[in-house]
Amino acid sequence: MSFDSSSLRHRAYDTLVVGGGFAGSVLAERLASQLGQRVLVIDRRDHIGGNAFDFHDEAGVLVHRYGPHIFHTNAPKVVEYLSQFTDWRPYEHRVLAQVDGKLLPIPINLTTINELYGLDLDSAGAAEFLAERATPGLEIKSSRDVVISQVGEDLYRKFFEGYTRKQWGIDASQLDKAVTARVPTRTTTDDRYFQDKFQMMPAEGYTRMFERMIAHPNIDFLPSVDFAEVRERVAYSHLVYTGPVDEYFGHCYGKLPYRSLRFEHRSFDQPHYQPVAVVNYPSPNVPWTRITEYKHLTGQVCAKTSITHEYPSAEGDPYYPIPTPENAELYRRYEALAEATPAVTFTGRLGTYRYYNMDQVVAQSLAVFARMAERSRSSEGQTRGESSSDSGWRVAA
Repeated sequence: MSFDSSSLRHRAYDTLVVGGGFAGSVLAERLASQLGQRVLVIDRRDHIGGNAFDFHDEAGVLVHRYGPHIFHTNAPKVVEYLSQFTDWRPYEHRVLAQVDGKLLPIPINLTTINELYGLDLDSAGAAEFLAERATPGLEIKSSRDVVISQVGEDLYRKFFEGYTRKQWGIDASQLDKAVTARVPTRTTTDDRYFQDKFQMMPAEGYTRMFERMIAHPNIDFLPSVDFAEVRERVAYSHLVYTGPVDEYFGHCYGKLPYRSLRFEHRSFDQPHYQPVAVVNYPSPNVPWTRITEYKHLTGQVCAKTSITHEYPSAEGDPYYPIPTPENAELYRRYEALAEATPAVTFTGRLGTYRYYNMDQVVAQSLAVFARMAERSRSSEGQTRGESSSDSGWRVAA
């Protein structure tokens, strides 16, 4: 529930959660429902749900404000947990890339190869085609190495080089190999972007799911509030921090680099704009990286449609930790500070400076909760004694 911030001085909380995305909301729900804790969730933005927030725009289309969020996982426990708060719509994500004037499936598959090069290969022929162009025996150090070791220079240039430079602001040769290792190459006609066991979308959208998640009477939600604004005003016993870990420590070692995004939303008086939900634009001559049409994701039926052009940026809200060796080393210094701050739990993408899919964030939060619950049980007697006096609460300094 939301409430007036003027009442903060009259409330005391077991846990203050900074950030209302997946990491913070899952932990808030678990702490409230399973441990009976009193929890306050705050967020800089004016809504719950973090980057997964969706809403109905002026055209009546359910859109994702911060770019497309497609749920997929191989973890039954994650599905079981989230299913308490939503029904699901089956959805298998397919992406096309505009290359050489054609819309071709990505990840690269048998159809991609045949249509791009005017061939008629079968799966065995596609495997041989790629093997002939791959760079064998390459020591895999970077994202560029991953791609050219699998598909060779030409496909790398057509599908990855320009896209990666736009997305990350640096060449793939400077990025950790994990970035492109996430994108497979197939020699079948399977054009699904993901191959996870569970692929679906929340039937009523992500925002409705989050609203149900924090509807517990022990949870208060305060939007449009920065941590710095309330840290002197709210009493709490423990802090869960899902914001940027370097920001918490005042950037004492310098800022951790992030990539941001700018979104340009448009609506059209027509049923559809493009054949699939997402079309990638790898060309360096096109300023955006992709266009998303949301009705493909949601299954919504209406006369109009809405799209989003996505522009990577060096400035703005932090979205993606930039995976380079230098940045990993800088994060380790902040990680040491975090580990030496037992009154604070740092979690989520920004709190641990790692790129996670949504299901991974949920799994991480459930694991974090399990550890917090174990500590709570082991210190239950001590906690009960402290809670009988004001010494059990503190106001953040």
